[in-house]
Amino acid sequence: MAEWITERGIGEVRAALVEDGAIVEARIELEGVTPAGTVLAAKLIDVGQAGRNAIARDDQGTEYLLPKAAAGVTQGAALNVEILREAIPGSEPWKRPLARAAEASPCSAPLLDAREIAFPPPGRNELDEAGWDDVIEQARSGMVGFTGGTLRISLTPAMTLIDVDGTLSPAELAVAGAAEAGQAIRRLGIGGSIGIDLPTTAGKAPRQATATAIDQNLPQPFERTAVNGFGFVQIVRPRTRPSLLEIWSDRASAEARALLRRAASESGPRRLVAHPAVIAVLERNQSWLDALARQVGGGVTLRSDPSLAISAGHAEPA
Repeated sequence: MAEWITERGIGEVRAALVEDGAIVEARIELEGVTPAGTVLAAKLIDVGQAGRNAIARDDQGTEYLLPKAAAGVTQGAALNVEILREAIPGSEPWKRPLARAAEASPCSAPLLDAREIAFPPPGRNELDEAGWDDVIEQARSGMVGFTGGTLRISLTPAMTLIDVDGTLSPAELAVAGAAEAGQAIRRLGIGGSIGIDLPTTAGKAPRQATATAIDQNLPQPFERTAVNGFGFVQIVRPRTRPSLLEIWSDRASAEARALLRRAASESGPRRLVAHPAVIAVLERNQSWLDALARQVGGGVTLRSDPSLAISAGHAEPA
């Protein structure tokens, strides 16, 4: 039986759908990001053009793009908006979250039906046992290994691209890679436009088998093209939040939060030692350090070490 579990960490909430002891879908909700489904009060600051692309701003100064505008609302007027797509970290920080005009009163996003587990864990918890570190490494590296092959996942402004490579025969690799790609798309929360570059196979039957492998491993809703003669297939899924890859594209921030998770299970005064980029993130987020100090029961200090890899941060006794 599949079950969602959540862990309320420092700077982020981690969630995973666990089935048969393994994570089949994972999410990270970042502190300070308004979740999709939230309805909030805002002001229309730009009516857009030709009934499209209006802009609203909330009381905290966050701006939202309304692709279908807000019919009947004049510039400067108050309105309620529902968040359709959260802010997406990455190479295009100028992109606004998406929203639409809403008649409903301001309210929080619906809660995920999940069981909350303890944080910090007293060692390894259910999230760890289900393979959280492996999922995070896939998001960090963009590499997903499977028997006989590898997926290489890359973010681009237009779409997420998945390249399938390996040692199996082209027909076998196409089917195995398509199945693994479907599972990875779900596991890493990849939405929007997705392109999968599979080995080229001759004939309609192998291409149909490849398409079937996608359909059997990626739950609806999604749309896809047929697999073309060059082995390429495009998928479009709803995109309401960033994928784990997009969250980890802000590498220093993601590594900082991961370091806090590791350090939270220790006790007593701690010194966090990390790459300068990670230390800079921690210095900008004093509330995270205060939360860690409460968890470990002692003060928290920082030490920058440029010789460390960005992922090699650790905690030591202060």
